[in-house]
Amino acid sequence: MSIDPIHIVGGGLAGSEAAWQAALAGVPVVLHEMRPVRGTDAHKTEGLAELVCSNSFRSDDAETNAVGLLHAEMRLGNSLVMACGDAHKVPAGGALAVDRDGFSAAVTAKLESHPLVKIVREEVTGLPPAEWDQAIVATGPLTAPSLAEAIRTETGADALAFFDAIAPIVHFETVDMDTCWFQSRYDKVGPGGTGKDYINCPMNREQYEAFVRALLEGGKTEFKQWEGTPYFDGCLPVEVMAERGVETLRHGPMKPMGLTNAHDPATKPYAVVQLRQDNALGTLYNMVGFQTKLKHGEQVRVFRTIPGLENAEFARLGGLHRNTYINSPTLLDGTLQLKSRPGLRFAGQITGCEGYVESAAIGLLAGRFAAAARLGRPLAAPPATTAFGALLGHITGGHIVSDDEPGKRSFQPMNVNFGLFPPLEAGTKLKPEGFEGRFRGKDKAVAKKKAMTARALADCRAWLGLEARATAAE
Repeated sequence: MSIDPIHIVGGGLAGSEAAWQAALAGVPVVLHEMRPVRGTDAHKTEGLAELVCSNSFRSDDAETNAVGLLHAEMRLGNSLVMACGDAHKVPAGGALAVDRDGFSAAVTAKLESHPLVKIVREEVTGLPPAEWDQAIVATGPLTAPSLAEAIRTETGADALAFFDAIAPIVHFETVDMDTCWFQSRYDKVGPGGTGKDYINCPMNREQYEAFVRALLEGGKTEFKQWEGTPYFDGCLPVEVMAERGVETLRHGPMKPMGLTNAHDPATKPYAVVQLRQDNALGTLYNMVGFQTKLKHGEQVRVFRTIPGLENAEFARLGGLHRNTYINSPTLLDGTLQLKSRPGLRFAGQITGCEGYVESAAIGLLAGRFAAAARLGRPLAAPPATTAFGALLGHITGGHIVSDDEPGKRSFQPMNVNFGLFPPLEAGTKLKPEGFEGRFRGKDKAVAKKKAMTARALADCRAWLGLEARATAAE
């Protein structure tokens, strides 16, 4: 009995990985890639899985780093991207960096030679037609305008963004709550709120004015020529607001009105930085109104001058750049399927994940989900305790949608990080056997990460069933 193919639009990391996973499951694939028929402003070749920026897949440490854990889970899942990355790695210390040309050529060769994969070089100008009943859109941050407009028409005017306007996101456990306190302005109770829905970081006048000077003096990244300058008043970068006058931020996102310092009620803050819960787990908080074009190193330096954030660790830093992506938490179900159109899935950066490996991982999941649907074999989502599940959960429902964030949407792309994982179970043993001295600080943090990665890998193996499959390296 013949099996109808899955159609995949986009031959980047996510599309290539999705095609490989579906083919491994025994399902035919038609992979549609518009290059070289139509190029992009960033791509230079017609190779599949071309790396357009860095050649690094970041840390390969699967014990204490979330992206390294994702590498390990993808290897367990017979990932094409990881197999070709490993085969073409170049020296990079503890990171996995690759020869970009060799890597792309290897991915292209693997897919071209697979008997179940057909590569069609053409631009798909609209959404996949209805007869492609199982399809995946994996067109990335540089989706062609005609397809982007078709997606916008299908999903709604506010469901597709063309620029990230990203505020930094902080790990809650690194905020100094002896300095900060929980309170909403005027103790207002919003939908699902308690009146204590924000973390407040107070500043006196001297601290505030020094902070504004640091914003103005800090190094900024510039837009690429083809990106344009997408500022709009509802979502200005914090340093652009500072340029409009020293008092501007005090009357904008840093206004102190309606707030009383729980640690010092008699002293009125001159300005306040607010953090709002970003995920359902309560492990991540975003800096409200702090979208920025400061360089990453400058962000860490400047934002750690905020009282209460001196030791802050950031799950992601801010930015503003061209990046087409959909509002996945409201549009996609738990298998990356468009709720309004069963059978049509999205994968990669267009879903709101960030990074090469994360994009490929979502492609891996989309390919498996689509293949299972084609074969009539339902596939459960990966456990939330795994890197796969944590990233999928953020995209499809872990993010808390807010109506009061400046700009038209609050969901933002993110790299995989430990803040997306459920906390360890109560009573989990962290202290290693034979450890001498007080067990705290860095030692405890490392042990916690090792416990989370050990749990993740065990749960990932169980989810995959450790099935015997042909590997990408064969």
